Amino acid sequence: MKRVSRREFIKKLSGVVILSGIKTSSFISFILSTFKYGKNKWGMVIDISKCIGCGKCVEACKKENNVPLEPFYFRTWIERYMIFEDGEVYVESQNGGMDGFKKLNPAKKIAKSFFVPKLCNQCEEPPCVQVCPVGATYETEDGVVLVDKKYCIGCGYCVQACPYGARYFHPETKTPDKCTFCYHRIKKGLLPACVTVCPTSSRIFGKIDDPESPVYKILKKYPVQVLKPALRTHPKVYYKEMDMEVR
Repeated sequence: MKRVSRREFIKKLSGVVILSGIKTSSFISFILSTFKYGKNKWGMVIDISKCIGCGKCVEACKKENNVPLEPFYFRTWIERYMIFEDGEVYVESQNGGMDGFKKLNPAKKIAKSFFVPKLCNQCEEPPCVQVCPVGATYETEDGVVLVDKKYCIGCGYCVQACPYGARYFHPETKTPDKCTFCYHRIKKGLLPACVTVCPTSSRIFGKIDDPESPVYKILKKYPVQVLKPALRTHPKVYYKEMDMEVR
């Protein structure tokens, strides 16, 4: 039986609703909520206490997903945070952290220092999906936000709407690109490339509602945080041991 996409499903049923006299907006809101808050959503936990800033994840991501090697093109990157005793916060990410980080000898004394990997947050309420005028940016049934390059018109609204700076314009396709959790891999039962190469297992991947999933177990056992929670985008990328200075 031919698989029908969410967009096709809603389009066809909307026609039925119009004929039946039901309020279309109410119907579509109901259907979208059914899809959005269904089960079997993929998620990732990043344990900041384990990240050593080696950059292997960034390099693996570029190779796996045809991300340009030139600077400033990243699906995932690493930031180094340094918190000084006077409260000042210094953040750096040279070449996205792909080459690791050089030892620094600042004039002021460092209170603490740590690394924070970043990527698309795979939001439950993704601003990028909301602003796309042609539906090229969409969320799959298992919770991954993707870009359909066949439909994309390159307007850039989604790049501007992302509050996490996780999108960039690919110089070859001329369309927005971002982390997809290596969707082509996870559909085959494989882990994302960044997860497989992490030497400290700081990236943990799985279904957020599957009791057998390592992500589920961490979410149930430990306190976790998300980036910019006040925005209410409800990310599916969670951080364990994240310092309040992280932004």
